[in-house]
Amino acid sequence: MNTLYDKLHGLDPEFYTEDRVTPMLATVERIKKLKRERNAVVLAHNYQRPEIFEVADFLGDSLGLSLKAAEVKDADVIVFCGVHFMAETAKIVNPEKVVLLPNLAAGCSLADMATGPEVAKRVAELRKTYPDLQVVTYVNTTAEVKAHSDACCTSSNAVSVVRALESQHILFIPDQNLARHVALHVPEKTIIAWDGYCYVHHQITPETVMTMRRQIPGIKILVHPECRDDVVALADAALSTSGMVEYAQASKATDFLAVTECGLSDLLQISVPDKTFYRACKICRFMKAISLDDVEQSLLQNRFQIEVDEPVRSRARMALNRMFELTGETRDNLSLPDSVANE
Repeated sequence: MNTLYDKLHGLDPEFYTEDRVTPMLATVERIKKLKRERNAVVLAHNYQRPEIFEVADFLGDSLGLSLKAAEVKDADVIVFCGVHFMAETAKIVNPEKVVLLPNLAAGCSLADMATGPEVAKRVAELRKTYPDLQVVTYVNTTAEVKAHSDACCTSSNAVSVVRALESQHILFIPDQNLARHVALHVPEKTIIAWDGYCYVHHQITPETVMTMRRQIPGIKILVHPECRDDVVALADAALSTSGMVEYAQASKATDFLAVTECGLSDLLQISVPDKTFYRACKICRFMKAISLDDVEQSLLQNRFQIEVDEPVRSRARMALNRMFELTGETRDNLSLPDSVANE
């Protein structure tokens, strides 16, 4: 048995059969060859299909990928295995590089819940009442929306970004659940939440979490802040996806429930094989849109190229830079997971 087969078959024996995995091996090798020929790097989100991890140069959550995208210097091509707004972020910070999204179906319903004109109108209305209003946009937004914001944030640094802003009134776009999480931790400020949510996290219920806690005594419940507040209230910790990886690696506990998109459970099981990760998760159809074949064709045909026009790009870049300025985050002071690719 090969290593890739052992990994994938262990995650889902019914789907990852030997007949299905064997062709993937050849595709993985072709992609690695194409990466060398095109001087390309592959950035992949933690929610991707587990076979995508095999060709990734870097795995991470939205913060880790934002940092890594900003640090890509030597590569000519960035292949982004995530969703559209993430590939846009890579292009915002690397305007001179070719940025490819392997499948255009990899969108984001949360990002689609806010548009540039809608944000501009709402900001103009609110500033009549709150002249000091600052706009914080979650990175799960389009470049056009980022361009209307004062600072971006991720799930792992949203509290720090909002706390660091001098304004008393914050319009938080677009996730209402993350906005409530921030408001809980920064009670001295007024958080005005946009009416948006991630359909994957929003459908996870307290009943599901409580059932797992009753069935497995001592289990550690890790939830993403995009979950509903009644789900977050039941957790041992509310963490970003990379934060969950770090928590599980450091904890003495052996049983965990990762309440987020199911792809993270795959990564956790691969990264920490001596522990058990149960599932109360949902599948994101957008994150699972990209296949190994898509990555190969993207490199072969230069498809699909992501472009962000000026002045949207420069304004969005200012909002991203503001996030790093407010939090002091750099790649060096973060403990982010290394790639699991066997280069």
